[in-house]
Order: sequence, then C-alpha cells, then structure tokens
Amino acid sequence: MVMDGDRLQGRVFRVFESLDELVTTVEEARGLPMTSSCIVPRGDVLELLDEIRDAIPAEFDDAQDVLDHRDELIDTARQEAQRQRDDAHTEAERASATARDEAARLVAEARAQAESMVAGAKAEADRLEATGRREYQEVTSRAEAEAERMTAAGRASYERAVADGRAEQARLVEKTQVVQAARAEATRILDEANSEVHRLRSECDAYVESTLAEFEELLNRTLRALLRGRAQHAGPVPAGVSGYHG
Repeated sequence: MVMDGDRLQGRVFRVFESLDELVTTVEEARGLPMTSSCIVPRGDVLELLDEIRDAIPAEFDDAQDVLDHRDELIDTARQEAQRQRDDAHTEAERASATARDEAARLVAEARAQAESMVAGAKAEADRLEATGRREYQEVTSRAEAEAERMTAAGRASYERAVADGRAEQARLVEKTQVVQAARAEATRILDEANSEVHRLRSECDAYVESTLAEFEELLNRTLRALLRGRAQHAGPVPAGVSGYHG
C-alpha cells in the first residue's frame, strides 16, 4: 500500500528532526584534549538512530511486493480466460448436439405416427370396402390429410428446435465475446499495474537518491563540526571514558 502524502511527509520530517538532534548531540559533546574524539551519550545517540530507522518509509518493501506478485497475477488472468473459452466452446457443442437429437426424435415420432395412421386408414378402408368405394376414399383422404398435418407439425417442431439450438449457440458465442472482453480488461489492468510499479520504483529511486544526498551533506556538516571541536578543545583524557573516534 502506498503511504498518503501527509504520513510520508511526517515520516520524512521525523527523519530530519532526529538527524538534527544527532548533529546537535555530537556538536555539543565535550571534546577530548589533543584528539579528534569527543564524549557522546551512547543511549541518546542509539535512541536517535532507532527513531531514524523506524521513520524511514516502507514504500520500498511495498514496491518489491508488487513486483514479486506481477507474474502470478498475469498467469492467473491468462488461465481464467482460457478456462472460460473452453467452457463456452463445450457448452456450444453440447447445445448443438442436443438440438439435433431432439429434432431427429420429433421427426421420427411424426413419421411413425403418420405411418401408423395411414396403415390404420388402409385397414379401415379394406374393412369398409364392401360398403362402397366412396366411403373408402373419404377415409383415405382424411387419413392422408391428417398424415400431412402431423408431418407438417413435426417439421415445424423440428424447425423450432433447430432455431432454438441456433439461438443458444448465438448466446454462447456472445458469452465467448464477453470472455474476450474480460480478457482485454484483465490485460488493461495488468498494464496499469505495471505502469504503477514503474512509477513507484521511479519515485522510490528519486526518494533514495535525495535522502542519500541530504544524509551525505549532514555527515559532511557533522565532520566539519567535529574538526572544529578538535581544534577548540585540549586537555588530558579522563580515565575510563569511552568516546566516538573519527
């Protein structure tokens, strides 16, 4: 997570405030005669150094975390897009096969029923042949009309099933297009993440460079202060005193 501007400014202020206190501590330290050393309070100096270390922003670790997980995010998005394409293709094939099977079943049923009715009509005609050819022809005509009606109904049902199958296939194709759009969106998000990582790295590099330059200047000022203290103080070194040796 990127630290907000106020918190980052507060931490930077703490770093420089602690460095200023450290410089003041060294400048005000009592020098040892005839040496460039001085006596500094070890506890105070260590406490200031701990504060400096704690106040350094954590953006460096955050930027590294983003870089470490970049490849994982890309692989996950690519696998999800491939899975969705495979699912859409499988579903489209299943729907088409189901529509074909249903249409074939309806046509077969219509044909069987028509053939059964024609056979029944012929049997009835044979039975009624003694009563007159006219009645036979009427029954046969009705049977044939009914057969044509059933065949037409079966054909219409077949066409509806085929149309439904095509509509389902079109819906699945549209779903595939949605998957492609999702893949494009995932690619865009990954590109933005890469850009953000690059920006964070650039900001971190600039921040480190600036901080090192300011720290170098601080060390130079501290060194000059120590040299002035060396020239100003003289006398015997007290026994048992530990000091900073430059």
